[in-house]
Amino acid sequence: MADLRDLEDFAGPLLQQLEPAGRAKLAKSLAQQLRRNQQQRIASQHNPDGTPFAPRRTHKLREKQGRVKGKARMFLKLRKSSFLKASGDARGVSVGFTGRVGRIARVHQYGLRDRIAPRGPVAQYEQRQLLGVSGTDLDALKDALLAHLSL
Repeated sequence: MADLRDLEDFAGPLLQQLEPAGRAKLAKSLAQQLRRNQQQRIASQHNPDGTPFAPRRTHKLREKQGRVKGKARMFLKLRKSSFLKASGDARGVSVGFTGRVGRIARVHQYGLRDRIAPRGPVAQYEQRQLLGVSGTDLDALKDALLAHLSL
C-alpha cells in the first residue's frame, strides 16, 4: 500500500500557495477522482495491493438448485456513490462509507467477526480491503494536482 505522506510532502508547499477557495475546489475534484478509482477497484474485486479479494464461502446446506447466473460478485451496491461518499474542503480529502453500510464495510476491511443475520450465528469474515490507496492512485492524484496547478 502506498504511503500518503509522500504525496503530502510533495503537495504541501504547492498547496500553501493556493487560496482556501482554490484548495477546496481542488480537494473536491481529487476526492471524486479517488472515489472513482476505489469504485473501479472494488468492481474488479481487488485489494489495493493488486491481490484478488478472498472468495465467498460456499454454503453446502442451502445451496441453490438449478442454474447459477455467472460468478456472484460482492459489494455491488456498496460501491455506488450513494454509499461511498467523497468530500473535500480546504483542510483535506476524505472518501468513506456512510450509514449502516459503513459497519459492513468495516467488518470486511479489517476481517472482523459479525453476525450473519440479526439474532443469527456469528461468523469470521475474510479481510477484503475495500478502501486503500495504491501506487497508481497516488500517481493519478499527483497528475491531477499538477494539472490543476498548471492552469
